Amino acid sequence: MQFNNTDFEVVCTNDSKREHPWWYNLKYLAVGVLFGVVFVKAEIISWFRIQEMFRLQSFHMYGVIGSAVVVGMMSVWLIKKFNVKTIHGEEIVFQHKKFNKGQIYGGLIFGFGWALTGACPGPLFAQISSGATVVLVVLASAIAGTWTYGYFREKLPA
Repeated sequence: MQFNNTDFEVVCTNDSKREHPWWYNLKYLAVGVLFGVVFVKAEIISWFRIQEMFRLQSFHMYGVIGSAVVVGMMSVWLIKKFNVKTIHGEEIVFQHKKFNKGQIYGGLIFGFGWALTGACPGPLFAQISSGATVVLVVLASAIAGTWTYGYFREKLPA
């Protein structure tokens, strides 16, 4: 499939306009490793914890997810209230998202996959790094599903 510049337009107002050397991104690797360690220590990557959540046997994962939602809400509120800028002084823009029924279907498919595999995209790499190499199958499936969605996206109902 070949695209011309007139086939689609991508608008990202939050993209930084600055160019950096490759090693500049090592800070993101460090934060990712730290995030993975936190996931392992908090047992967020535990298949058993995920199964407990879906069987309504434990509050642990609901507490973690609820805490993340509250922190995210407070962060967005603070960014908007104090007009926080990026580290390079660029404005942070929040765009309104249009709701459609595909989000319900996608959420259900995501939830079923999460319940069946005991893995979601966030902790996939932490699970693999901690020795759960069977999760490589889940990673390959997630990549295949993302590619499939991208391929058929324009043909899907709104």
